[in-house]
Amino acid sequence: MIKLATVSPCYNEEDVLRHSVERLTALFERMITEKLISSDSMMVFVNDGSRDKTWQIIKELHGENKFVRGINLARNVGHQNAIMAGMMTARAWADAVITIDADLQDDIECIPQMVCHFEQGNDIVYGVKVSREADPLMKRMTAQAFYKLQSVMGVESVYNHADFRLMSRRALDMLADYGERNLYLRGLIPTIGLPSTTVDDVIGEREAGVSKYTLSKMLNLALNGITAFSVKPMYAIFTIGMLFIVVAFCIGIYVAYSLIMGTAVPGWSSLILSIWLVGGVILISMGVTGVYIGKIYTEVKRRPLYNIQEVLD
Repeated sequence: MIKLATVSPCYNEEDVLRHSVERLTALFERMITEKLISSDSMMVFVNDGSRDKTWQIIKELHGENKFVRGINLARNVGHQNAIMAGMMTARAWADAVITIDADLQDDIECIPQMVCHFEQGNDIVYGVKVSREADPLMKRMTAQAFYKLQSVMGVESVYNHADFRLMSRRALDMLADYGERNLYLRGLIPTIGLPSTTVDDVIGEREAGVSKYTLSKMLNLALNGITAFSVKPMYAIFTIGMLFIVVAFCIGIYVAYSLIMGTAVPGWSSLILSIWLVGGVILISMGVTGVYIGKIYTEVKRRPLYNIQEVLD
């Protein structure tokens, strides 16, 4: 039997925490009875700088439920960093760690399957979404577009996988050697290269509260995922620049021909249009380059991803 830990990042999850713990507790007790996991397995909740009573509830649940442990971060560091904090702490406590959001929209019935795959020799087991009917239409459309964009950009990731996964202690030890500050775990973990497999994950309705993953956070994650693992946008800028040079050369030939033939008509429309078009491309190019420079700036400072204020062990 393995010693299992689930890790759930929490940001203002007071409405859903108790219900989630009840569901996970029932699952843990069933898995212990079936001798899939040991009785000292645990569920770890990482408080990511919540502004409500999330940490207070975690402390209460820790006193009431033998499975519950808690990690209180000193401030809000974001979803990816909070997951990393939980995994790096829990790897000293368990043989395998499963990351799952606190709202339990991921199918917790996949957890026993993940454990079985782990016992069969897989160090990483990904939960792959086979149905997202519970998600809003816009979220489903943007998610599909993002996964396809990642593929075009050459980012190595598991299609339709978010952050619901099992990782062995060996895989977590290898992940700890990665020193990246700009975390995008969905792209980082597949590069580890250990044996892996997938399970089908059917997304369910959120029991209470609302999603804390706003549009701006999703866009930031998408930008980070592309710029942290692909330089294709830089090559795209170079290609566009070469295209503009070719177009400018062709326009030059046309202008010379017009002057020779005496058909040149003075005007400002084409000139203004060209200035705005070229100016826009230059600004976009500078912006993309600036994003990469900003990533380098963040990496070289080597600041910690998170600071842990308190641990309930």
